[in-house]
Amino acid sequence: MTYADEDGSSGSGDDAIMLDGRKRHAGVPSGTGGSRKRGRKAAGSAIVDAMLEIAAASKMRASAIMKSEDRFSISKCIKLLDETQDEPISMEDIDLELDEMELVAAAAGYYYYSCLTKQPSRCLSPRRCEFVSEVLNGHDDYCREMLRMDKHIFHKLCDILRQRAMLRDTAGVMIEEQLAIFLSIIGHNERNRVIQERFQHSGETISRHFNNVLKAIKSLSREVLQPPQLATPPEILNSARFYPYFKDCIGVIDGISIPAHVPAKDQSRFRNKKGILSQNVLAACTFDLQFIFIYPGWEGSVTDSHMLRAVLHNPDQNFPQIPEGKYYLVDSGYLNTGGFIAPFEGVRYQQCEFKGANQLPRNSKELFNHRHCFLRNAILRSFNVLKARFPILKLAPQYSFQIQRDIVIAGCVLHNFIRREERNDWLFESFGAASVDELSDPDELPDVQFLSSMQEQFAYSLRDSIAAAMWDDFLNKWDEW
Repeated sequence: MTYADEDGSSGSGDDAIMLDGRKRHAGVPSGTGGSRKRGRKAAGSAIVDAMLEIAAASKMRASAIMKSEDRFSISKCIKLLDETQDEPISMEDIDLELDEMELVAAAAGYYYYSCLTKQPSRCLSPRRCEFVSEVLNGHDDYCREMLRMDKHIFHKLCDILRQRAMLRDTAGVMIEEQLAIFLSIIGHNERNRVIQERFQHSGETISRHFNNVLKAIKSLSREVLQPPQLATPPEILNSARFYPYFKDCIGVIDGISIPAHVPAKDQSRFRNKKGILSQNVLAACTFDLQFIFIYPGWEGSVTDSHMLRAVLHNPDQNFPQIPEGKYYLVDSGYLNTGGFIAPFEGVRYQQCEFKGANQLPRNSKELFNHRHCFLRNAILRSFNVLKARFPILKLAPQYSFQIQRDIVIAGCVLHNFIRREERNDWLFESFGAASVDELSDPDELPDVQFLSSMQEQFAYSLRDSIAAAMWDDFLNKWDEW
């Protein structure tokens, strides 16, 4: 930074000459020496006065910086200026080169200006982690509300992401804060501007860390979304209503419709039967309410059976291999075939239909459908817990469609991680225990396809044998209804 000579009385054009330490001595007539000396003194005195004012105004700020053990050369300048403030300064007594004065004044002025003008979202102040500290040091319920999980689960997830180098601490944002930013967005469907204010970061920083965490969580999907165990699930094994009839059942499959934001040119394909823009998601889960498989991104107009058939015919989708003799429960929108047992058609099925005077089943098919519905309810409860924990899945977020797909996968990964780490999670206890009545869609029929006679015969005979055995026990064991 350079300063112009303020003495304009010489009339020699010197007022246009910059006070560069080397140039101002070359080619200067000796007759102008007194005028130049007075100009130098006047400019130097003004600079010293400005520097002392800056030092006084920045004194508290400089002290705070030095206390926080930050090492800035600017703070040293301010400290020196504070020391000289207490002594009278005269240009006649101190032979200080003006170029050196200019450097010090420029440094002090720039520092002071930066302190006044830079935004909280760009600074490295302690406020940056204030919200996260408040949440993690606060009441447990407050942490659950803000981060959608318990503290120990949050810390363990951060440890995994840090130890595996899936995320890294940056100069201004620790991994804990990065994850908190992500959870705040998907756990409350908050917009970027709201998160900026809460975490005191710029919009670009919020967006960057959101995408980094989303990618990291998604990369855990293969580890967290595991195939089901081959042994009979305890939810079936420990219930006389379901065992031994469903002893070979390993899970439930169904589709879920999630609101989507798509370009105008694609909206006709993503509009479901209710006229809502949505993406269809094919999911499989265990009776423990953990997801086994998730495939989001289907157009809202695609049927559930079409999604399942496409997945089974595409090895790249990595759908868990169904062991021989095992099967999944599916609803009436799917075909009853090998590996997938659907309810009897044309027979009451929903739990709400078994109430009042018609509570008891009248035949083996109704009894089978009633218990089939109760077991298949596991995936509906899983969907309810997922949406309650991450409300962003209830509305169409303003992200690219690829990001919307990945959010579904990340939500299911976190869902399973929480379930494994905390069996008494408050959302699983409140939403996962109650049964869910699903309104059936009479227009949703399975896609017609050609099946081998062996597959058909096996599926139908298995369902008939289960229903017959169940009905026979029901007639002789009323207490097991």
